[in-house]
Amino acid sequence: MNAHETLSHRFADHLIRQAQGQPKGRRTEAQIAAAACGLLDRMEPQELQILEICGAAGISTGTFYIYFRDRAALLDHLLDGFVTFLQERMRAASNAGGAAAGATAAYFDLFRANAGLMRCLIHGGAGFPAAREAFQRLNRDWIERIVAAAARRPGAPPTDELTRRAYALGGMVDMYLSALFLTQDQGLAAVSGDRHAVLETLNLIWERGMQG
Repeated sequence: MNAHETLSHRFADHLIRQAQGQPKGRRTEAQIAAAACGLLDRMEPQELQILEICGAAGISTGTFYIYFRDRAALLDHLLDGFVTFLQERMRAASNAGGAAAGATAAYFDLFRANAGLMRCLIHGGAGFPAAREAFQRLNRDWIERIVAAAARRPGAPPTDELTRRAYALGGMVDMYLSALFLTQDQGLAAVSGDRHAVLETLNLIWERGMQG
């Protein structure tokens, strides 16, 4: 993936681009959120300090509190927006490249480009109830699309069975990408350097798992 593609998948860059040409308050809010994104790439959410966020954003702590009452409010706002970003990108990729294959490729790229935010969603959801609910909505939306596509095939299993399979397969993909991009499992990394090959494997699992 080239540098332009990587940039296009980074939520922090998306926030800054969206705020361009907007009033100063909107741009400052985006700066704060983008700074938090960068810090989350190298630390756990509970380690995030408001002073560090302000330093990275180039603002005072007083300015921070104009926009967010505390760190938790910032993280809820950030993660809720990130889930919407994920959903929009995955839907667009699904429409362009096939329900499973297109969305899986987009999810891989988005996960890699936003590892810190994905860590918060997958491993820290209990601490961010609004984000957890948003992530569950994303999963439901994705699974409904996959199940609907699979159910149209001749001889397809019942919808309940397809739904169970889709949840199980989605969990497997999350575990794979977590090991690759979050915990950086060396054994997995050794066989996952080729993006195309990894996507072929993940798509094969989806295809076989959703067959009748």
